[in-house]
Amino acid sequence: MKNNIARALIEVSFIIFLFYSNLLMGEFEHSGMGEKRGLLWAVHDIFTFENFILALGAALVGYLVFEFLRSKY
Repeated sequence: MKNNIARALIEVSFIIFLFYSNLLMGEFEHSGMGEKRGLLWAVHDIFTFENFILALGAALVGYLVFEFLRSKY
């Protein structure tokens, strides 16, 4: 049971990391504001409560999908 919880936390954390790294790359590539205003501004811009809720929701859905696929195949 402990291993399952640890694995779930690690996988959800990794998905959240990928979400935020994608947002950070978007600040420098897509909008271009990160290049103009700098790294600290970009980090401050992406770490919001709304983004965290989106990341957590996406991570939980992603984890459930991967667990379903693991059990099926």
